[in-house]
Amino acid sequence: MRRSTDHILTTHGGNLPRPDDLNALLAQADENQEAIQQRLPLAVSEVVDKQIECGVDIINDGEYVKAANMGSYTSYIAARVQGLEALPRDPDAQPKRAGPGERDRLDFPGFYESGLWFAGAGGPVRPGFMTPGKKPQPNPNEKVCTGPLKYVGQEAIGKDIKALKKGIEGKSNVDGFIAALGPLSTGAGGRNAHYRDERDYMMAIAETMREEYKAITDAGLIVQLDEPEFATTWMFYPDWSVEDYRKHLEFAVEVINHSIEGLPEEQIRFHMCWGSGHRPHVHDIEFRHIVDLMLKINAQCYTFEASNPRHAHEYHVFEDVKLPDGKIICPGVVGHYTDLVEHPELVAERLVNYGKIVGMENLQGGTDCGIGSRVGHEEIVWAKLSAMAEGAAIASARLKGK
Repeated sequence: MRRSTDHILTTHGGNLPRPDDLNALLAQADENQEAIQQRLPLAVSEVVDKQIECGVDIINDGEYVKAANMGSYTSYIAARVQGLEALPRDPDAQPKRAGPGERDRLDFPGFYESGLWFAGAGGPVRPGFMTPGKKPQPNPNEKVCTGPLKYVGQEAIGKDIKALKKGIEGKSNVDGFIAALGPLSTGAGGRNAHYRDERDYMMAIAETMREEYKAITDAGLIVQLDEPEFATTWMFYPDWSVEDYRKHLEFAVEVINHSIEGLPEEQIRFHMCWGSGHRPHVHDIEFRHIVDLMLKINAQCYTFEASNPRHAHEYHVFEDVKLPDGKIICPGVVGHYTDLVEHPELVAERLVNYGKIVGMENLQGGTDCGIGSRVGHEEIVWAKLSAMAEGAAIASARLKGK
């Protein structure tokens, strides 16, 4: 993974806005597959160029290929893993865990009853999210492991890789990454009906997902393990203590490291967040309780939320927890929590706060999460990425004493 002592490199979480004509085709994807596959290479090339124009250094395909293959950030994996099924939920059975944001729901019942929490991340109406006033209904299905797990997504991940490599071909001073669902986020919410116990089930998930990660690193690209579960699982179990949660995360680290066993650490980055739901977040697990466990994951780079109002102060954790040699942190310095575009001076201030502690060469600038469908309009996305790059340039100069 490229490091820089000259300037702070920038990247983002993964999801980026799609062009209107591609979205129109995807709206009737079953009928438009031939047209989608013809449009996709040019669309990927366009989003690559747009990221470069905004000043981003470590770029991806905007997750266009996943969308074009009937998938999204989480759902895409269903077509790539055999042995996981969506089955009707037994209304009389005890659920495996509570719903998203359960700890907050206990303190804000009226807010959750209103349905507002499901409205998106930065405002009342977001593409892909419900609108206010419509209380979200429970999913009638649940994910169940019904048989031996097997990765069958070789062709699909091959398309991801081919599109991105073609898009960045001939482009100087940029690196490519592909975001892939982490093993926790793939399997932890599902019910095991095949393996001996939860441990065997999750280790089988890890081994299965390793094939996707290996395909990406074998292609010379960076794999980003998307693991919101690393922090958000805390919200699913409101009776757990911090000690209970740390014990859970020790196993989670074991699972994640098993999933990337044998892969080059310098091509792996780990992404965690506290969930992009537009809700109070007053009970998010504090970073200081989990940062040491995060650093046990065998990745070179760690990306995490650092700009939203619940976590912007948490750069202080690195005053007490030493970043291991050779590691890189990539805090989010622009976010999905608001449509307001962060001022470059604020971005610079955030990066300088981290850089003074860990050193500029161990720092990158990123977004809290993927922002393509989490802010109000694509123009805001590109403005945020440009502000991030401009702020990184300001911070680089300051950290070098210029």
